[in-house]
Amino acid sequence: MGEMVSFKRPDGGSCEGYLVGAAKAPGIVVIQEWWGLNEQIKRVAERFVAAGYRVLVPDLFRGQVTMEAKEAEHLMNGLNFVDAASQDIRGAVQYLRTSGSSHVGVSGYCMGGALTVLTAMLVPESDANVTWYGYPPLEYVDSGKIKAPLLGHFGTQDQFFAIGGVDALETKLKEARVGYEFHRYEAKHAFANEEADSMKLPPLGYEPKAAALAWDRTLAFFEKYLR
Repeated sequence: MGEMVSFKRPDGGSCEGYLVGAAKAPGIVVIQEWWGLNEQIKRVAERFVAAGYRVLVPDLFRGQVTMEAKEAEHLMNGLNFVDAASQDIRGAVQYLRTSGSSHVGVSGYCMGGALTVLTAMLVPESDANVTWYGYPPLEYVDSGKIKAPLLGHFGTQDQFFAIGGVDALETKLKEARVGYEFHRYEAKHAFANEEADSMKLPPLGYEPKAAALAWDRTLAFFEKYLR
């Protein structure tokens, strides 16, 4: 079991997050979906710990958690994405680095996936980044600022983050010669979230085979760049 800790943002402010894992292990910052820092995302953190990592999940919604899509959308729309990436997430990466983890990566889901792409641009301390079915509006993506390797998992049936946008993002990464690896799965949005079906939203769907393959690829990716 982990604990809630407070850490400093680069601007001197503070943020809280869920910390779990051995102090000297390589670090991973896990970024929540739009539901908030809930029990499901904590279990994701604990899976990474079982694989030998130390994990910090920053609480981007400052304690607010929901199971209602409209409220989740409201919380997400109220979030300053650039501030979250450059301050909360960067602060989390810096915290892991300065408290024992020699290498730190980032892995984000849905909203957190979009934030992971921004993190790749705005957080130079991150050694590797994994986006799960999420990307920001492409006009905000400056591929030339991405230096660390990027892994992406996307569903071909995703109604929230269209596969056409994935293709366009891939083109931008190629043009900037970013080291990236994208995988596409015959799956809906949130295919790796074991609670997706219980949300009763037609665009969401848990796909265990795709989830397992994406997880294995993620562990291999982090093994390569964080060990």
